[in-house]
Amino acid sequence: MINSTKTVVKLLFVLTFIITLNTNAQSTFTGNPDSAFKVARTLAFNKERKKAQDTLLLILTKYPNYHDVRSFLATTYSWDGEYQKARVEFSHILKKAPKRKTTWVAAINNELWANKPFKALELVNKALKYFPNDTDILYLRAKAEENTNKPEEALSTLQELIKTNPENKKAKDYKNRLVNSLSRNTVGIRSEVEIYSKTFDPMQYHAFKLGRNTKYGSIIARVNFNRRFQENGVQFEVDMYPKISKGFYAYLNVGFSNSFLFPDVRYGAELYKSLPRGFEMSLGFRALKYDTTTTIYTGSVGWYTGNSYWSFRPYITPNDAGTSFSGALNYRRYRNDADNYFSIVTNVGYSPEINQFIFGGNANTIVNLNSQKLRLGYYFTSSNKQNAWGVQSGISHQEIIFDPGNYFWVYSFILSWELKFR
Repeated sequence: MINSTKTVVKLLFVLTFIITLNTNAQSTFTGNPDSAFKVARTLAFNKERKKAQDTLLLILTKYPNYHDVRSFLATTYSWDGEYQKARVEFSHILKKAPKRKTTWVAAINNELWANKPFKALELVNKALKYFPNDTDILYLRAKAEENTNKPEEALSTLQELIKTNPENKKAKDYKNRLVNSLSRNTVGIRSEVEIYSKTFDPMQYHAFKLGRNTKYGSIIARVNFNRRFQENGVQFEVDMYPKISKGFYAYLNVGFSNSFLFPDVRYGAELYKSLPRGFEMSLGFRALKYDTTTTIYTGSVGWYTGNSYWSFRPYITPNDAGTSFSGALNYRRYRNDADNYFSIVTNVGYSPEINQFIFGGNANTIVNLNSQKLRLGYYFTSSNKQNAWGVQSGISHQEIIFDPGNYFWVYSFILSWELKFR
């Protein structure tokens, strides 16, 4: 078997050598075109594209209507980013053999790769005259329509395709992704319960949110309901993420409540900037107003690497008694998109931004409190990407504010659900 393989390889090299001699010695091809075509394909798939193209061009000097050869030549030009050369060859074939579906598909892809979706759409419409309702060509029409900023038309095309071929998984996946991108509205619910090893009864945190994405950024309105210390409280809150420029956006927050379980007013702002090599940085503050106003300075350093995301966020809370330092390290491992991932979050130190359950607005009392927290989360979506769920559990080791030096354990369980709709 090994000897046979070596023999075939030697024959291929000999044939390549003979063809090269023919190229230098004469202007037309002599030999077996099928065998030479096979050699050219082998060369092309082994990263010897230029030799493959020379061989294909030589074959065409004798057999100009060998459309498979010309089509493969055009395809190699596309691979190399020589889209104009590919366009000329595809056009030559389609004028002579307009019913070659594979050539239409390759020619349309060439225009899409060349970032010329309008030209691709023009070719699609011509191809459909010969192949009405063809699923492969309809799929390419949807891609061209989306790339010409007509996502609604692309969605209509995919619906037409799926009606013709309900089992077309590629089209169904594309449709789900498109529907997801067109779903600018979200509604969601989040519920959390914390169970304490001593001192406190279980505490409940619930939130209902409604969001919308706009061309200026996203805005989220939220109603927070807490049950703690056998009391109920409600807070109304708004988050905004205005776009400033490419890779540069802001976070703005404001919230109001008339319950002692929440600050009377909370507000904050932060600027985010994307950096090279997958990094992102931010800088901002949060303010909580009870009897007095406590300001927390924060920021973040994030890093996207492969399917992973790392982020570190410090919290700095200055006051008359000193300054409180705390921090959170977040790791995410993404699966197929940004809505499907596993997360680990660790917190060290105490901050009124993330430990509000016993904070009453007096920062002096919490400067030296110790706290450690670990939280695991798993987030996943439905097959159509419209529903997203999250499951989290965590454990905290917290120093008791009115009994320094003594600690309790806190066990948390969180469920969340979000629906995207148009």
